[in-house]
Amino acid sequence: MSESEGLNGQWVGTYAGSTTGTIVINIDEQPQNCVGEAFLVDDNHTAPALVAFFTTPSKEQQFHFRTDLINWFDATALGGLGGFVARELIAPKYPQDTAFSKYADVEAVWDKDALSLSWSTDIGTTGKCMLPRSAAGRPSGLVARSLNWSEYKEYVSGLTTKRHLFRGQTAPFRLRTSFHRSGRAHLHRFLTQDIPALHKNLSARTRHFFNLLVPDENGAFFNLVQHHGYPTPLLDWTYSPYVAAFFAYRRIAKGKAAKAAENDKVRILIFDQNQWRIDWNQLPLLIRPGLHVSIGEFVAVENERMIPQQAASTITNADDMETYIKSKETGGKEYLWAIDMPVVERGRVMSELRYMGITAGSMFPGLDGACEELKERNFEI
Repeated sequence: MSESEGLNGQWVGTYAGSTTGTIVINIDEQPQNCVGEAFLVDDNHTAPALVAFFTTPSKEQQFHFRTDLINWFDATALGGLGGFVARELIAPKYPQDTAFSKYADVEAVWDKDALSLSWSTDIGTTGKCMLPRSAAGRPSGLVARSLNWSEYKEYVSGLTTKRHLFRGQTAPFRLRTSFHRSGRAHLHRFLTQDIPALHKNLSARTRHFFNLLVPDENGAFFNLVQHHGYPTPLLDWTYSPYVAAFFAYRRIAKGKAAKAAENDKVRILIFDQNQWRIDWNQLPLLIRPGLHVSIGEFVAVENERMIPQQAASTITNADDMETYIKSKETGGKEYLWAIDMPVVERGRVMSELRYMGITAGSMFPGLDGACEELKERNFEI
């Protein structure tokens, strides 16, 4: 069963019943069943947000289960980030007659297009929802500007320095993290299983011991494993439009580029990070009820690549990151757009970037980068 047909992935929508609100469900597929997490936020905030971790009994398209309900207190308005809290601690924040659910019995039915849920809790409240399948696996919906290399250089020279982030892609595929592209979505599982295993194994191979309880070191560790190929909910960006161009063309073979059709394109994504930071809270948490995209600039511990790449990252719990960002564009604002350039121009682009000092050797300090740079110079492949 392919990613587009399975239950795994992110399901987002609204629910109705005793209350109304938004719901986000993240599901991972396992050999015999599925595991996931659900986040529910009441529209009127008359009760705390709820988090439910669950395991399905099988992969059947109709099933039921009971799940504990955990309270989430959002402290962003108070200068904090929020987190899981005990009922006795959260109760004073709400009216005295507020009832708190302990568990829910859930009925579920799903197919290739939608996931339908209905539930009842131990205090008699009910809810139901029908969630459409995410568009994250579909082609990009961005309508790109089509420019050649000369036009691109002129265009980026007119942008305000340091206002934008750039990302180079070998094709115009949808904006999505490597974690979500892998078919994974259950972020609590990622944090409690993947990260401890990575930390245990990599601690024998790094000179620095990363203290994951320290935010700067935690971010640096995530960025390190991301730059070495492990799928994470981070996405790599650069402050340099020319570094982005290097990454857009880098993996395309010379021979393939020379034979490329006129409509074969690479893509540069441009993100107005300055305006995004102004308009939206930056919440560098993966576990939280609402979707978000936050920008991080991490300490370059054990990661020599970050400096020459002029790197920054986005951290997100949104599978369809492209749609989420575009949904926030109101009042004429544009946060995210794309430029597509011809694949056939690869030779000229890489030659000019070499004169700028942007090569594999400079982007990837070490033997791998040096060999890749010399391969680019000496072999016509």
